[in-house]
Amino acid sequence: MSDLDERLRRLAQKGILRPELRVGVVSFVKSYVAHINLRDAGNPSGTHFEGGRYGKGEVGEFILVEGQRSILLGRIMEVRLPDGERQIIGQDYAGSNELDAIGHIQLLGSISMVDFHFTAGVDTYPRLGDRVYAAPHQLIALIPYLMIRTGDGDTPVQLELGAVGDANESKVSITPEKLFGRHCAILGATGGGKSWTTARIIEECIKHKGKIILLDATGEYGEFSGDEVMHCYLGMPVYKPETSIACSLPPTSFQESDFMALFLPSGKVQGPKLREAIRSLRLAMLCPELAEGGLIFKANKSKIDINQRLSEEAIGERVDNPNQGFDVTLLARQIEQECVYPTEFGKNSQKWGNYDSSSYSYCLSLIIRINAVISSAAYECVFGRSTDKAITDAISEFLREDQRLLCICLSGIQHEFNAREIIANTIGRYLLYLARKGDFKANPAVVVVDEAHHFLGRQIGSEDMFSRLDAFELIAKEGRKFGLCICLATQRPRDITEGVLSQMGTLVVHRLTNDRDREIVERACGEIDLSASSFLPNLQPGEAAIIGIDFPFPLAIRINKPSYRPRSDGPNYQKHWKAE
Repeated sequence: MSDLDERLRRLAQKGILRPELRVGVVSFVKSYVAHINLRDAGNPSGTHFEGGRYGKGEVGEFILVEGQRSILLGRIMEVRLPDGERQIIGQDYAGSNELDAIGHIQLLGSISMVDFHFTAGVDTYPRLGDRVYAAPHQLIALIPYLMIRTGDGDTPVQLELGAVGDANESKVSITPEKLFGRHCAILGATGGGKSWTTARIIEECIKHKGKIILLDATGEYGEFSGDEVMHCYLGMPVYKPETSIACSLPPTSFQESDFMALFLPSGKVQGPKLREAIRSLRLAMLCPELAEGGLIFKANKSKIDINQRLSEEAIGERVDNPNQGFDVTLLARQIEQECVYPTEFGKNSQKWGNYDSSSYSYCLSLIIRINAVISSAAYECVFGRSTDKAITDAISEFLREDQRLLCICLSGIQHEFNAREIIANTIGRYLLYLARKGDFKANPAVVVVDEAHHFLGRQIGSEDMFSRLDAFELIAKEGRKFGLCICLATQRPRDITEGVLSQMGTLVVHRLTNDRDREIVERACGEIDLSASSFLPNLQPGEAAIIGIDFPFPLAIRINKPSYRPRSDGPNYQKHWKAE
């Protein structure tokens, strides 16, 4: 018998409607809400029962209504006194069992009296006078399991994330299908515990032999260690784990759209010249006999040989293929060769004309930018360190081996020239390429994107010539059917496009104090309403509400402390600013 089944057996023996947890009786019923007369609301404090605290009538508390055919689960949203009795609560009030308090409860779902199977929605509405009890924490913790339990003896893989309250019997476990099956987002303001939750989820996935690819934007997850963990880094991070591997990103991983985002051509001249230079360099690589020193010279040269090779299907298709590689270090010099007149004036149309100085002057700023980008420290891992292991090879090796976590540290990549965004997007597109090939079908994987607001929904370039960095958005929209799911972690949900958040089937939401962030969460997740989202600003550090299609209500849990603590703490002023 599994641990979950054993906990359910013990709960069934004791019963879920405990006399010690009785709250009151139903006094009003509506289609979506009910009122209860609270018998203990006048007491100055709640009660402790089996290691957990119960308010027995406090706002936010889960309650059970003893119905006629099933047990209804609800949540207290409001507690008040009738207007005529508000004066009972005076400055010297010390508590009274006679207080006539009314609780407003939101009806959430139905629990079978036979096997405790939970279904969202109301089976039968309560009747006036039905007794109401506080829901045991052990029952609330088992709700995700009770929704999928089949009773056939097979226990699904469960990721233990935290607990309801502090009791050991209230541990909450969720299947990977419910957490990642429709993608996942971990949201929360700074200091809310988002990094700890991410680390805890990764630990549980490793324990159950899941494949996780983590894009670590700040280097805070370098503490993960063991034979099942593979660390690699791009750029020059401040902190590098001892086993971390220096990697490079081959320029051949870039598509034409990446170079447009990288070099930002402007106007009506630079964009076409850049595209033509890229085509020429591809042709030079495929047909070296047409090139001199890797370049295609065009001024006063014949077009016949080049056009003939381009007319060949095998060559023409590869030259126009955006994934076809070329020597990017020659790009600036090739643009100079493209600044020619298309034909000889009044002479042979099968020859290019002389150099066009006006076109060259228009392209001069582009040439300067290309040289600056290629020689910049931000792109050293792309254009400079060719001896390092290719990150694409590291990913392929990780998928072949038995390792469970590939942590790609991006903290060493500088921010100039949009380097972080473009490099991360290129890695995401490579993962999507592998997914479309079928590499994840037999071995599903989750790509975790830390600080996702830096990488998603970005558009680089001018109005005339822009590129969308949409690799992770495409994974969110179509990766699931190929076995690749995404888990986003961000403190700024408002910077993630609604189209992406709406693809997230599960949200793990920590404290959100910004109104716009809460509005985004409400619009992105149809399973949460205003009454539920009103609890989000009041979550404590380390506490999170799990919301999603597979969860009938926001389930607030306290996340377990991860074994490998992320380096997300701020500076220790007491230690370093201490007076001598």
